[in-house]
Amino acid sequence: MINRFNIGIGLVALIFIASQARAEVLVDERKYREDVNSYKNNSRQWRTRNDHLVPGYEETQAILSLQQKRDNESNDIDGDGVVNKADPSMYDWREPGYQPFGVLEFLSWNHDWNNYKYPEEDLQKIVALLEEAGVSFVRMDFLWEDIEPENDNFVFDKYDLIVKLLSEKNIRILGVMGYCVSWAGEKWNSVPDNTADFLDYVSNVVSRYKDRIKYWEVWNEPDSPKYFVVQDGMKTYTQLLKEVYTAAKKIDPSCKIVLGGMTSGGYYDIKDVYANGGKDYFDIINIHPFVDPLSPADVKSIYTIYNNLERLKSQYGDVAKKIWFTEIGCPGMRGGVSKGWWMGRSPSESEQAQFIQTIYTDVIDLVNLEKVFWAYFRDNKDHFKDDVDYFGLVRWDFSKKPAFDIFKAKYLAWFNLHNYLYLRKRYAR
Repeated sequence: MINRFNIGIGLVALIFIASQARAEVLVDERKYREDVNSYKNNSRQWRTRNDHLVPGYEETQAILSLQQKRDNESNDIDGDGVVNKADPSMYDWREPGYQPFGVLEFLSWNHDWNNYKYPEEDLQKIVALLEEAGVSFVRMDFLWEDIEPENDNFVFDKYDLIVKLLSEKNIRILGVMGYCVSWAGEKWNSVPDNTADFLDYVSNVVSRYKDRIKYWEVWNEPDSPKYFVVQDGMKTYTQLLKEVYTAAKKIDPSCKIVLGGMTSGGYYDIKDVYANGGKDYFDIINIHPFVDPLSPADVKSIYTIYNNLERLKSQYGDVAKKIWFTEIGCPGMRGGVSKGWWMGRSPSESEQAQFIQTIYTDVIDLVNLEKVFWAYFRDNKDHFKDDVDYFGLVRWDFSKKPAFDIFKAKYLAWFNLHNYLYLRKRYAR
């Protein structure tokens, strides 16, 4: 029999499965209360950021069924780099608690349309730089066209390698699921002719990586006709979101579904998702608040976007949900010919670094903003055909821009502030 105790921040299971030994171990009431009291001794700031990550009873059961290494005698049972007393989910390697330093990087890009950005031999090089910078989360595509090039023919080799390399460095993944594969629909940016085909892809991906990936995003910028051609007040997208949420949770009840990141003007589209009955079918609100870093007034609009979302949450009785910025960034140019970007004049590399300083000093202090993903980590080569190709913190040749050093410095400052954490980033998973 499993006892449950209401601790105000969720129900926590009193058993866990040591997956390395695959043996059930009971935690008695005394030990349980010690763990709870230890966690509750953390600072108010830390608990404000982490209490919502304490898993409930059913979610804990799903976590304990995952194939993860656990050392029950360690002060870091799940090996996630966070000591047990500070870890809101001490049996789940995928959840290290509040760590806001994310980046978007196209690690799965190795196609002619992206100039073969990441052949296999370059993946270790970029992962080493991600680790050095202090990146805690990488947002990356799990492209349907790669994974299921033919109906019911699943090819995971490339993604297996990427997940392995990141996991070995204690870097977690936000996986973006999309777009439409050619055999399932006419256009890459459309919903498939048969939604069941997409759900089959989703189920297979979540099932394969559930031990290592907790967070899944449903499509990218579904409010933009560039990425999602059906623009019908988010009705089609909301229906897809509902079906994906249900399918993913069936495979892994402990996974979290992130709303497809909306464009900077996506407030009304998120409102449409709520109006279409989508409230209970995503766990995290997601938006891409791009602004012109050369305009102080425009930079302030980041706070307007955030405050509008907070009011929207309140309007729909959804105040507990956190907000993620899964893309925010700007070019960083080092002389030469500039083609500009959609905001106008492109910032220099030093101006890009100043914007990074603002984002990871001031913006991350917003209390319900849980993660900020810089878009993106490494420059592209003639993909976007303008200065959008230069958003990276490192250049195409893997050399570091000044923004890389600022990102790293802000991470180290944050880490030193929370000195009860410790890193084991070379811990082999």
